[in-house]
Amino acid sequence: MEWVNETLVREFVFLGFSFLAGLQQLLFAVFLVVYLFTLSTNAIIISTIVLDRALHTPMYFFLAVLSCFETCYTFIIVPKMLVDLLAQKKTISFLGCAIQMFSFLFLGCSHSFLLAVMGYDRYVAICDPLHYTVLMGYGMCLGLVAAACACGFTVSLVTTSLVFHLPFHSSNQLHHFFCDISPVLKLASHHSRLSQLVIFMLGVFALIIPLLLILVSYIRIISAILKISSSVGRYRAFSTCASHLIVVTVHYGCASFIYLRPKSNYSSSQDALISVSYTILTPLFNPMIYSLRNKEFKSALRRAMVQTSYPVN
Repeated sequence: MEWVNETLVREFVFLGFSFLAGLQQLLFAVFLVVYLFTLSTNAIIISTIVLDRALHTPMYFFLAVLSCFETCYTFIIVPKMLVDLLAQKKTISFLGCAIQMFSFLFLGCSHSFLLAVMGYDRYVAICDPLHYTVLMGYGMCLGLVAAACACGFTVSLVTTSLVFHLPFHSSNQLHHFFCDISPVLKLASHHSRLSQLVIFMLGVFALIIPLLLILVSYIRIISAILKISSSVGRYRAFSTCASHLIVVTVHYGCASFIYLRPKSNYSSSQDALISVSYTILTPLFNPMIYSLRNKEFKSALRRAMVQTSYPVN
C-alpha cells in the first residue's frame, strides 16, 4: 500500500459528468450542436469585420479579437469533452492536463483584460470623441491587445507552474470535465499556504484589477452621458456600452464565483455545471450579444451576404 501511495500520478481520469451517466449521449448531441454553432457564429463575425471596411474601427477590432479568444477557448476544452462523453475511459496525461490548464487560463485571463481594454475604448469614444482617432490608433489597439495577452500569459504561466510542481501521489480521479485549478489542487498530496495564497492573488489580479478598471471607465462614462442635454443623445451613448456591460456581468459573475471563493465552498458537481456556462454557452452568446444589438454590424453582415450571393465580376 505504501508503494501505491508513493506512485506519481501519470494521468488523470475525468469524472465531470459521472452524476449524469444516463444522459451522456444526449449531452454529446446537445454540446456538439452548440459547439458547431459557436464556431460558425464566431467565424461569421470575424470574417464580416475583416471584409467590411466600415467595421475597421477599434471597437470592431476588439470584437474580432474577442471572438478569436472565444473560439480558441472552446477548442481547448470542448472537443476533448465531447470525446470523453462517448468514451469508456476519460483520461488525460499529466502533461496534457498542464497544457490544457495553461491554455485556458491564458485565454481566460487575456479575455478579462481585453474586456477592460474594451471599456477603455468606450470611455475614450464617449468622453473624448475629438481625440478618439488619435488616442485609439492602430498601433495603440495592437499594443493594448498585446498587453492583455502578456498579462494573461504571465498569470497562466505562474499559476500552472505552481499547481503542477505540487506532488500528486494519491488519487488521479478529477471531479471535473477539464483541468481547472480547484479540482486539480484538490488531488495534490499537499501544498503550502503560500502557494494557495499566490494562486488566489493571481486570480484577484486577473479578475478584480480589470473589473476595477472597467468600473472607473463607466463612472466617467456615466458622468459624461448625464451631461448630454438630449435624451436621444444619452440613449445612443449608453446603447453603445450596453452590450459590453452584459458581457462583463456574465463573465465576471461566473469567474468570480468559481475562482474567488473559499476553498471550503468547493462543490464538484455544482462547479461542473457552472463551468458549462462559461466554457460552452458564454462563448456562443458573447459575440452574438455584441453583433445582434448593433445596427452597423447587421448592415455590414447583410452587405457581406449580398456580395457572397451576387459576387461582382
